[in-house]
Amino acid sequence: MRTGLLASLALGASLWMGAGLPALAQEKPDYEPYREGLFLRYLNAEPGEIDGVPRLGLSFGGRALRAELDSGSTGILVAAEFVPGFETMPSQGPAKLTYTSSGRVMLGQWVVMPVTLSGREGASVTTAPMPVMVVTEVQCLDTARACRPTTEPRNIAMVGVGFAREGDSQSQSTPDKNPLLHVAGGEGARRQGYILSPEGVHIGLTAANTRGAFRYVKLDRRPDGADWAPLPGCIALGGSTQPSCGTVLVDTGVSVMFMTVPAAQAPGAQGTLPPGTQVAISIGAEGGAFPLYSFSAGDGGPMTPAGIHLRVSDKARPFVNTSYHLLNGFDVLFDGEGGYVGFRPR
Repeated sequence: MRTGLLASLALGASLWMGAGLPALAQEKPDYEPYREGLFLRYLNAEPGEIDGVPRLGLSFGGRALRAELDSGSTGILVAAEFVPGFETMPSQGPAKLTYTSSGRVMLGQWVVMPVTLSGREGASVTTAPMPVMVVTEVQCLDTARACRPTTEPRNIAMVGVGFAREGDSQSQSTPDKNPLLHVAGGEGARRQGYILSPEGVHIGLTAANTRGAFRYVKLDRRPDGADWAPLPGCIALGGSTQPSCGTVLVDTGVSVMFMTVPAAQAPGAQGTLPPGTQVAISIGAEGGAFPLYSFSAGDGGPMTPAGIHLRVSDKARPFVNTSYHLLNGFDVLFDGEGGYVGFRPR
């Protein structure tokens, strides 16, 4: 199964280089002037693959916590137990963040301080002082899948590095909360952005780490200008030639796929897809999207999610959350300054 899927990826990569590709997908940023970059290997990295939510070290001057790296949210969250005396630290006021995948609602305070992230071999980066959410309470949505309310939260350590998350019950998740876009130090010009791979994350975009067959999409700005718009993309189920177009989220924080499609894409289905259903994901706006990857539900392939949570709705915009399994086929780049997302086949 792995051999066949990788062969398909190689074919897809060759098609990328052909003629007649949409102008939007062909637009390419220039990273030649930049040299400031560092690779942090995940603490739980396995050679050449990812089979769990990635972890990095997270510290505020003391011992490092083992934190989840989550591209499906924006902002660093830690339980109050890990930040003694936070009440007296510089603050930006009350904090609230909702994880719609689990149904957990985090409440607390935005405390301003520098943050250090570290990898498996001891490499580390430190940010300028930035807001960190100190969690003092966890509430649960009525529709929560995995949540236990508490006023004494324990063992919460999350590094959210996503973009365009403000519309998903995360109104405070603005770019100033993303640590990978606020790295300090260095001797030269820095391009604030990152590349997610199955083994680790490149922090800072450079001429060296952006080499290869990246395929880029230029993002629009949100109407308020505060962040980039979500990544556009399309979903086709069961070999449909009429894909449903909306947005795509590359989310390293989950092992399962979350999908919303109209009834015409999944007639009779609700809650999940029948095993063997073909799923095809394209990237880009309708009329200019390029095929990214496909799989059959439950086929056990390296990019196939552990499960699929399906929502069928003719009113909601089509949406797919890929899960971290996508990184077994692609390195994924986000340029926080220029507003580009890139995919490089592995």
